[in-house]
Amino acid sequence: MSIIRKPLEIIRANLRVYLLLNALAYGTFVIGFVIGLLFPDLVAGRAQALEDDGTAGLVTSLLSSPWLFALTILAVNTLRLGALTIVLPSLAVPFLGLATFAVWSVTTGVTLVPSTPEGWVALIPHSLTLVIELQAYILLLLGAFLLGKYWLRPQAIDARNRRQGYVWGLQHLGWLSIPSLILLVIGAIYEAFSLLYFVYPLQQWLLG
Repeated sequence: MSIIRKPLEIIRANLRVYLLLNALAYGTFVIGFVIGLLFPDLVAGRAQALEDDGTAGLVTSLLSSPWLFALTILAVNTLRLGALTIVLPSLAVPFLGLATFAVWSVTTGVTLVPSTPEGWVALIPHSLTLVIELQAYILLLLGAFLLGKYWLRPQAIDARNRRQGYVWGLQHLGWLSIPSLILLVIGAIYEAFSLLYFVYPLQQWLLG
């Protein structure tokens, strides 16, 4: 199937960049996590911000409806993170999506630092969610990188000019968006059901 074969071909042809983007994604998250461990006030501030903007309340209200919760997670991850954080900035300024993602990744690392023993337990199953979703974003980062590369250096893909390089870069981004979306769907479903049927009951058991 071309929807699988073509993205794999793009990854193999740009394996070094793909590995570097993995280091960027996971590295910036770890940096944020370490910062959160060193400065607990930042973690408390992020938790309060999630309370104030209604995010925490929304999560709680959706726990009883895992499919709706999964759909909400998918919408947030696809639109706010995939489209607005990575893709759209890169369409306007070459490689800008990589920088905006790095900022988000550090912030997320700080946010996910547990403040209670129950939180540390919950982090174990949630780590798989993080791995799946970061892999989805890494595919978009690779697409954003190739778009910027072919836009600025069209000769790298034998394009006649920057306009054609931009179009061909968009095509690569489009191909990589397909497996990225599949991973985001899987991640959203796993996150919603694991929170409802594993993490939340486990926390209640520990608290009880």
